Amino acid sequence: MRQVVIYPGEDRYWVAECPSLPGCVSQGESKESALQNIKDAIALYLEALKEDNLPIPPETFETIVVAV
Repeated sequence: MRQVVIYPGEDRYWVAECPSLPGCVSQGESKESALQNIKDAIALYLEALKEDNLPIPPETFETIVVAV
């Protein structure tokens, strides 16, 4: 399980990123496609780490909503 941040980007695309995996970012024309794309990106990222015998970073990212 990984936390993902999704937000509207430029050109009507949605950006999705996984903060606990540096550089693991994707996008899509809709929220749904951005989420599917980041799932694929996370899977490939973790696969590459395993192939290179590198440690998998723990999920340590935490979000808090603050009312201002």
